[in-house]
Amino acid sequence: MNRNLKILIIVVGIGINIVGGALNSALKLPIFLDTIGTILAAVLLGPWLGALTGILSNVFSGIFTNPVLIPFALVNGVIGLIVGFVAMKRGYEDYITPLIIGIILSIAAPLVGSPIAVYVFGGLTGGGVDILYGILLGSSERIFSSAFLARIPTNLVDKLISAYLVFFIYKALPPQWKATAAANKNKEKQGS
Repeated sequence: MNRNLKILIIVVGIGINIVGGALNSALKLPIFLDTIGTILAAVLLGPWLGALTGILSNVFSGIFTNPVLIPFALVNGVIGLIVGFVAMKRGYEDYITPLIIGIILSIAAPLVGSPIAVYVFGGLTGGGVDILYGILLGSSERIFSSAFLARIPTNLVDKLISAYLVFFIYKALPPQWKATAAANKNKEKQGS
């Protein structure tokens, strides 16, 4: 895959994340929708460029729409790494891989994001997940537990939707876009 196509995929991924995040903010949904582009880039380009796509998405979204998103760039970067490594190992051709990715991310994203939400924002980030956080906090849960537990169901639904959307997008892409993903998987097989 040539350099220009890689840059295009990163830019498209950032755009998808920004649009998804803006839609979430406008509708105050209890899901995020801001990692679809990261997952797509990670599947097509591997973990490092997937992570870069996620980090840049949050930085640009934070600069132009909502500064709260900037510290969560770390979460989106971790998502790119996880998806990229899983896709390198398993490919992205079967219905099981998006399920595996969705489940892993539903735990990993809150593990990384909850400390950010608690220590940077006191647990409240202005999103739809704050409602569940408030309920859990009011039921005598501790602040970190509430932030973490509130994000698990939200992330499970969000990451499964995102992973399967990317799966169907991936299936529809032209073969040259899938070339790097296949090369990464072959490289992984040769290395093990």
